[in-house]
Amino acid sequence: MDIQIGRGKTARRAYGFDEIALAPGVRTLDPSLADTRWTIGGIEREIPIIASAMDGVVDVGMAVKLSQLGALGVLNLEGIQTRYDDPNPILDRIASVGKTEFVGLMQELYAKPIQPELIERRIGEIKSQGGIAAVSATPVAALKYGSIIANAGADLLFVQATVVSTAHLSPESVTPLDLAQFCQEMPMPVILGNCVTYEVALNLMKAGAAAVMVGIGPGAACTSRGVLGVGVPQATAVADCAAARDDYFQETGKYVAVIADGGLITGGDICKCIACGADGVMIGSPIARAEEAPGRGFHWGMATPSPVLPRGTRIRVGTTGTIEQILCGPAQLDDGTHNLLGALKTSMGTLGAKDIKEMQQVEVVIAPSLLTEGKVYQKAQQLGMGK
Repeated sequence: MDIQIGRGKTARRAYGFDEIALAPGVRTLDPSLADTRWTIGGIEREIPIIASAMDGVVDVGMAVKLSQLGALGVLNLEGIQTRYDDPNPILDRIASVGKTEFVGLMQELYAKPIQPELIERRIGEIKSQGGIAAVSATPVAALKYGSIIANAGADLLFVQATVVSTAHLSPESVTPLDLAQFCQEMPMPVILGNCVTYEVALNLMKAGAAAVMVGIGPGAACTSRGVLGVGVPQATAVADCAAARDDYFQETGKYVAVIADGGLITGGDICKCIACGADGVMIGSPIARAEEAPGRGFHWGMATPSPVLPRGTRIRVGTTGTIEQILCGPAQLDDGTHNLLGALKTSMGTLGAKDIKEMQQVEVVIAPSLLTEGKVYQKAQQLGMGK
């Protein structure tokens, strides 16, 4: 039901993951029977988790390790890895600079031109070690470097921007990326995003997207919502885009995965996200906390180094364990940020969901007190859910 903001302006209520909970049904099952497999672009993965294409999260080594564990990591083709032959000194500088110097340093470091030969080299390094070469580019970079990405043999291409649509207007001097033509011509599956509405998600699917990314500004390091005032809380955004996926499947018989991107920190967040309709999730800050992450305990958003309007910041996330502990356990922390796969399987068992499709059908309730009810001691002592 619409809510009246004032005369002539109404609004629809939208929900974030902190405002909802999952209600158990009449059946439970042993967590070992929960099947978490999913498919993206024809590639099946056991863990429905993708590491974000951010320089503090994924490098070649992390992409390979995630592939080995049954997950997926996406390499940013417009970041440090493709601007510098040896990115390690650059990453050291980013980790060592103070808060007030950070934005200027990032703008300086990211002003170095992308080296096309490094795009080809990084993709080759991932594939030579047996990893899945999933890479990310903005629409402008996809148009410019698409042939290089294709010739290098990338397995998946994520075309990402704060918002991507099939109805983009450009100045007369700029040739926009034709998403439908691009998806048709590229030899690998193309994932498109980001979006937060039914209509845009449906249009991206019709354009040929192998999957769509959902989320504007919920990421831990992203400031787009504050800078631009744009976004839809993730629970509602995911549910709306999942409805577009289901309608598109009914109409065409083609199933296009929906990936929730951003705002997910704990296993509970991931479980609620899938219950709202997501097939998989993309996370950044939880992976940035791994010992193997390139960010040295820091995490920053993809729009942070913008030369004119930064929409991200650098946050200290620390290092809490290996990537295997974070994804598969055993958990060393009590706050839901370790053994994310175990959390998903246990939640599915509690809810009686045998697979991802059944998890998408569990009952969701509005529960604004979910994270605070009865947790006075945890909050006072900053333990568990009170951290």
